[in-house]
Amino acid sequence: MKFSEIEIEHLLKSWVAISLAFAIMLSKGDIVSSNFTLMLLVSGLTVGVGFIAHELGHKLVAQRYHCFAEFRASNFMLVIAVLMSFLGFIFAAPGAVIISGYVTKERNGKISLAGPVVNLILAFVFMVLYLTGTFVFAAKYGLMINAWLALFNLIPILNFDGKKILAWNKLAYYITLLVSIGLLIIAFNLK
Repeated sequence: MKFSEIEIEHLLKSWVAISLAFAIMLSKGDIVSSNFTLMLLVSGLTVGVGFIAHELGHKLVAQRYHCFAEFRASNFMLVIAVLMSFLGFIFAAPGAVIISGYVTKERNGKISLAGPVVNLILAFVFMVLYLTGTFVFAAKYGLMINAWLALFNLIPILNFDGKKILAWNKLAYYITLLVSIGLLIIAFNLK
């Protein structure tokens, strides 16, 4: 994969802001507690990695089709995510991979599918960590958040991945949707 300096800056800025927002939410806005530092670490390794990997999944597939593909952050939405986290919930739309080149409906569907699939792979990895008793709290949270990221991005509206996947291949869409829902149900039922 090829990265420009500005893209690396945008990815890092987004990773920090998303990790911070989720850490604030998890620590219930108490950013001076010792719990906040732990939540920041957990968020960076679960939500942050999930977000970055999702975007890099899009980028990798787009570049395999010889398209220009670079991530650009939305500074406004990053600030909104951090501010909303103090209210106990987050709406995060930190940015997107900008793609240009020869993109058919099939290619667009596959590029869009890459993000949620990466989140599902991470969800499975976190589930294995949980089941083996490794970093149990972070593993459970990583499973839950990555299943949620996949499911959220599968909403078939606006410019979400789900709309492009559904337009390309209904079977791929529904399989990915069912796996996302299944993993999220598993995550919520773990003790």
